[in-house]
Amino acid sequence: MAKITFMQPDGSSQTVDAQPGVTVMEAAKLNSVAGIEAECGGACACATCHVYIDAAWTAKVGKPGDMEEDMLDFAFYVRDESRLSCQIKVTAELDGLVLKVPEKQF
Repeated sequence: MAKITFMQPDGSSQTVDAQPGVTVMEAAKLNSVAGIEAECGGACACATCHVYIDAAWTAKVGKPGDMEEDMLDFAFYVRDESRLSCQIKVTAELDGLVLKVPEKQF
């Protein structure tokens, strides 16, 4: 089990338990994390599960793939640390991961 913390734009946070093998988006939806809409259900066909990766976790999470990069073009407030949470698989190494939810998804 990995603990993942979602930081909201207002400064509040929610830490959830995530099973290895699920995506960060699935863990967020299972725990009703505000701001993670995931309208496409994790098919990398929208950008409504956009998150910012805390700098301390960038290397462990990795870079987005080409398809994810293309979908990020549709997200609001994209930054270097932007990722789609549907494309991040939970592993034991991600225990303690900190993500920020953007102010707006769509």
